[in-house]
This record gives sequence, C-alpha cells and structure tokens, in this order.
Amino acid sequence: MAKVKKHPMIRGLSGAIGNMIYREMPNGETWASGKYDFDHRKFSQGQKDHQSRFQKAVAYARTAAKQHPIYAELAKGTVKSPYNWALSDWFNPPVIHGIQRQAGCIRVEATDNVQVIRVMISILDEEGGIVEQGEAIRGEFGLWEYETATEGRVRVEAWDLAGNVTSKEL
Repeated sequence: MAKVKKHPMIRGLSGAIGNMIYREMPNGETWASGKYDFDHRKFSQGQKDHQSRFQKAVAYARTAAKQHPIYAELAKGTVKSPYNWALSDWFNPPVIHGIQRQAGCIRVEATDNVQVIRVMISILDEEGGIVEQGEAIRGEFGLWEYETATEGRVRVEAWDLAGNVTSKEL
C-alpha cells in the first residue's frame, strides 16, 4: 500500500480507478493500493463462521455507535471512530479477574475494553440450583459489590454494552 503525498489530483480521492484502490484515512491522508482478486477464493468453514460473526458485529456497531455516547467519548482524540469502538466492544467480552467473599460481601473485579454495565451474582446449592440471585452494585475502585448472608457456591456473570456475557464460579 502506498501513501500519496501532496498530489492535488489524488488527495481526497477514494474508490477504484482501473486496478488501483484509493482510500482516504481518518487523519486525511490518501492511500493507494492494488486491486485484490478474490474471484476464485474458497473459504473454509471457520472463515465463513467468522464472516458471519463479523456481519453481526457490523450490524451492532452501525446502530450502537450512534446510540451510546461512550463510544464517541472514547473516540475523541484518537484515529478510531465511534463505530470502531463499538465493533471492538462486540468482539471483546468482559473479563472477570477475581471474586472475593468476606464478611457477608461478595466483591467482583470485572473489566471490559469499553464498559461493564451489569454484574449478576448467584448463590448456588450443592446440586447447582439457585438459592439467591441479585445484581451487584458498582463500588469503590471499580469493584462490584453484593451483600449476602447466604452460604453456597458463587457464580458471577458480567455483561458489557454490546451484550457479551462472561461467567465464572468461586
């Protein structure tokens, strides 16, 4: 891919001309590259599955980039657009780093590349049935807290803005 510098005829041009593709980048630069030929390419099942996931991510990002102001906030001062942040959020589920239980309080450390919006705590009995369930509240230092006196196994589920869910048990 070649970078076009200071050529008044090409600067700002985008699209295909002959066998060349011109792209205007978010920072205003114009890039030129050769046209790709995918006419005879056969995709594996894994590639088809990824293309399907990507289509779903694009559908989410198109609307979410306009509906959720956090994506625009994250994009300010970067080369990423709100659409890029929404697309990235769809592909990156939250991560539960740790679960602590002490003195009637369950604390959960969960992060996401954009934002964790909800943490659900379930207390399970020996057979795995739910004894108690409720939403944790965002506390200090980004920890999520849930107060309970019920004993049992703890299952934590964390949601992000894109609807991804991660689950972990203590």
